[in-house]
Amino acid sequence: MVGRIAGIINQRANEKWDERKVRFGWIDFVDDLAVSSALIGAVEDWGKSEGMTAIHGPLGFSDMDLEGMLVEGFNELGTQAVIYNYPYYPKHLEMLGFVKDVDWVQHELIPPKEVPEKIKRNAALVAERYELRTLQIKKAKEIIPYAKKMFHTLNDSFVDLYGFVQLTEEQIDYYIKQYFKIVKPEFVCFVIDKNDDVVGFGITMPSLSKALIKAKGKLFPFGFIPILRSIYGKNDIIDMYLIGIRPDYQGKGVHTIFFNELTQAYIDSGIRYAISSPQLEDNTNALNLWKHYEFREHIRRRCFIKNLES
Repeated sequence: MVGRIAGIINQRANEKWDERKVRFGWIDFVDDLAVSSALIGAVEDWGKSEGMTAIHGPLGFSDMDLEGMLVEGFNELGTQAVIYNYPYYPKHLEMLGFVKDVDWVQHELIPPKEVPEKIKRNAALVAERYELRTLQIKKAKEIIPYAKKMFHTLNDSFVDLYGFVQLTEEQIDYYIKQYFKIVKPEFVCFVIDKNDDVVGFGITMPSLSKALIKAKGKLFPFGFIPILRSIYGKNDIIDMYLIGIRPDYQGKGVHTIFFNELTQAYIDSGIRYAISSPQLEDNTNALNLWKHYEFREHIRRRCFIKNLES
């Protein structure tokens, strides 16, 4: 075995964005252009046979799958929910005629020693003005009744992002079952309105990266031990998985409410670094969220594209 690839035609995405693109994902290959060319060529040929006019990726079936090829930050500690690849990967794609379509960036954030007074004050004002509150939970299972509402808010807030297609109810149920039983309540914040709907959320988790390296890809017989220690034991790195605000509440300061809660949780737990989720480099609203933190660009990843008509 010297390589693998998945070809995906997401009909809902093509209909939404009025395009005919075939996606590639789950790509791995040895440093041999003949191998990468054969893999990509197989998807290109299949895409052409199905009437597609372009190929882009790495992408998955939905926005919840791993996406974007690493192009900067090869020596950085990545997060569990992103792709790692060697530096020769993007070089191969460029030699095969691919160009940049979009970039996602991740930032390493350093929580302050105290929650800034401006954040505290703004959070209180916004909560009072719009009759909002944070969901107070002590156990992960208490989040479940609100999880579906959170994904509906995610569907609304991510609707205009690159390649995004709203999750179906079946997908939402799957992700609730997969993830929400292991979250740590102190690192999750849901902002609730007077109708008990989720208007904003921040879902973060202790980093599993070092634990997964120790586990070497296997849960058993002992791989689960460092993972459990990372979740429930001492851990000074946080991964920020999902942050979203319902469109009708965007630009109203709702983010200060969950940043107020989460920053205090990080301080109380001795968190030294927080790693943001991948954000489109031109998504200024999302990137502006970090202005209250000391931060640096941590990792950059790219979606490549190639025209199939020429």
